[in-house]
Amino acid sequence: MPEGHTIHRLAEDLTDRFYADQVRVSSPQGRFTESAALLDGRVLDGASAHGKHLFVGFEDRGWIHVHLGLFGKVALGGTPAPPPTDTVRLRLLNDSYYMELRGPTTCALITAPEKRAIHDRLGPDPLRPPDAPGNDPERAWARISRSRTTVAALLMDQKIIAGVGNVYRAEVLFRHGIDPYRSGRDLTRAEWEAIWTDLVALMREGVRHNRIDTVRPEHLPEAMGRPPRVDDHGGEVYVYRRATMPCHLCGTEIRTASLAARNLFWCPACQKA
Repeated sequence: MPEGHTIHRLAEDLTDRFYADQVRVSSPQGRFTESAALLDGRVLDGASAHGKHLFVGFEDRGWIHVHLGLFGKVALGGTPAPPPTDTVRLRLLNDSYYMELRGPTTCALITAPEKRAIHDRLGPDPLRPPDAPGNDPERAWARISRSRTTVAALLMDQKIIAGVGNVYRAEVLFRHGIDPYRSGRDLTRAEWEAIWTDLVALMREGVRHNRIDTVRPEHLPEAMGRPPRVDDHGGEVYVYRRATMPCHLCGTEIRTASLAARNLFWCPACQKA
């Protein structure tokens, strides 16, 4: 499932390509046809993200709400667009660009109150403006500091922090030497503030480069004389998908286990219990 930086980058890309244009909207698959007809020819007035949720606004007609889920894919390109296929749930088109959406968990036209309800149920997002309504990280800390649940599970709970996925979860805990099985209430205020600040910086870099890199400059392959990572996710990481491989810092074998329905990765020496 794409992490929050991917959705924020998609919102930026859609705004760059379609903002203030009259956009042709269609649903070759047919599952969004009625809503597409309401939007076709309307002006797209912006796109934004909150965690893993994308919102595309059209004048006074509301917002397209998209959640990619595990299987959703977006294709963006220049015109001429390829012939539409019956797997495309949503297609946006102007004179210069096209966007095609396939296989999302959610693709729905929603009203302002429905959009507000989605924001209200999500936690603060490291990539949203600090002054955005409800985006105070104190909300997350208030829940984490009272919880007996593991910090690794709490970081993946979108009601607590929106946008953090499996990669950022594993990597930020490693970067701060925190045992993923420690309970939230055993996290110190200083550790939480360091985690939040780091997530803001890392995820902004993720938006900028459209990939996840979490390794500090002194631990990059060229600095350490090690081979670069070869992985279809791209980017240099410390522990994610490196099970049984040696830790870049101490050489201990990276471990993996299932936690919160996802595979967790950590170094038992650098992240002592």
